[in-house]
Amino acid sequence: MLKFTAEHEWLKLEDGLATVGITTHAAEQLGDLVFVELPEVGAELVKDGNAATVESVKAASDVYSPLDGEVTEVNQAIVDDPSLVNSDPQAAGWFFKLKLKNVADADALMDEAAYKELIG
Repeated sequence: MLKFTAEHEWLKLEDGLATVGITTHAAEQLGDLVFVELPEVGAELVKDGNAATVESVKAASDVYSPLDGEVTEVNQAIVDDPSLVNSDPQAAGWFFKLKLKNVADADALMDEAAYKELIG
């Protein structure tokens, strides 16, 4: 199941684990990324709290945690090559995996149709 936030993060939910990244729209708005800083594995993130930082040739921007949970994995590939986020933001350019504290909280997030309406 794919969900979206108003802050332009996406989550792919599978068995209580959410793979999180920024949307194609966000990647296009930021421009070419030159730096990505990810959270530590084991970090406890809170909904809407700062989870990661990205820097592009245009600006630096925070990436927020879409829900409460613990970071179980980070995508080292985007630290080594931030352009992966630009070329494939909703697949190879994922940021981190989050073990959700409460999976049902994801129900309050937007589906793809609602997100498309938001960025319309």
